[in-house]
Amino acid sequence: MSDTENTERAELVVREARTEDRPVVERLWLMFRHDLSEFRGILPCPDGTFRSERVEDAFAAPGWAPYLFVLGGHPVGFAFVRGTDAPLRVLNSFFVARGVRRSGVGSRAVREVLARHPGRWEIAFQYENPGAVAFWRRVAAEAAGDAWTEETRPVPGRPELPPDVWISFDARARTEVMGTSPA
Repeated sequence: MSDTENTERAELVVREARTEDRPVVERLWLMFRHDLSEFRGILPCPDGTFRSERVEDAFAAPGWAPYLFVLGGHPVGFAFVRGTDAPLRVLNSFFVARGVRRSGVGSRAVREVLARHPGRWEIAFQYENPGAVAFWRRVAAEAAGDAWTEETRPVPGRPELPPDVWISFDARARTEVMGTSPA
């Protein structure tokens, strides 16, 4: 059996990250920021880490929820949701390890995260990242059919960067079509 077949058959667990998961999420965060550095010229801090305020917010700030993705006992990604206490949720950060990309793990994980917070969503990505462009457009179409929008917005406080791309949709209407139900 190939690794791809193993990945497709392994149980993907998407669960809210607990305090004891934070060190694992912090290590995944470093991989995430490293991946983004290719598209935004982000450099590590002098100690070799990357800015991590969002990790702190995800675990401690009101209205945030951190999720950990585990496949066959291995941590393979995370998502940070902002606005869990508001009418509009923002998928603030989403990461899947390179070893399981294009295997369906990301799609399965995002479906579960969206289903846990039905309602209006916004997700940002960068045009410079062609994999993200295709992935997030596919997610929006799957979640909302044709009822989604895409627009560019400046990166707050970073006028030197190209604008982010934001997609917006309502995930309530298509939850059953997506094959999941709210947990």
